[in-house]
Amino acid sequence: MLKESENPPLLWPDGRSVADFTGRWWVAQTRSRNEKALAWQLLHKDIQYFLPMSWKVRSSRGRKFRSLIPLFGGYLFFCGQEDDRVEALKTNRIAHILAVNNQDSFIGELLPIERALKLGEPLIPHEYLKSGQRCRVVAGPMMGTEGFIITTGKNTRLIMQVQMLGQAASMEIDVDMVEAID
Repeated sequence: MLKESENPPLLWPDGRSVADFTGRWWVAQTRSRNEKALAWQLLHKDIQYFLPMSWKVRSSRGRKFRSLIPLFGGYLFFCGQEDDRVEALKTNRIAHILAVNNQDSFIGELLPIERALKLGEPLIPHEYLKSGQRCRVVAGPMMGTEGFIITTGKNTRLIMQVQMLGQAASMEIDVDMVEAID
């Protein structure tokens, strides 16, 4: 476990925003548990990156331990030219690089996460549920119920089907109460 001072900065160069980075964005899918080491190596190579991390607190034998963990385990976002991509690959910490097709949209998705982290908001990883995805309720009085998830405006609804009738019913549900079914 690293001391707080031994963790890489969330953004490099420090004090900038992902909106200010120049070049092309890539998503590095890292080898297992290599996100921070890759960040340090990119920093030393002066390659712009964003590694969103949040604090995780756990207790063991009456003691509390705080760890700074990547928000998106196994991924680091970096920006630069083609030679920066090649340098990142030379670190031998990347399993795969994903090309970002829509650069502006991608930056728009990263900015709110960056803003929340800079404000000190506690962010936790959350499972991504798509509209129409099959899921199961994992908490509350409907626990164990299976259905499909849909989003209408700001509301998330669970659809429960009765196939024999060719009909369904839905209820509003908190997205934290459901998990995707593979």
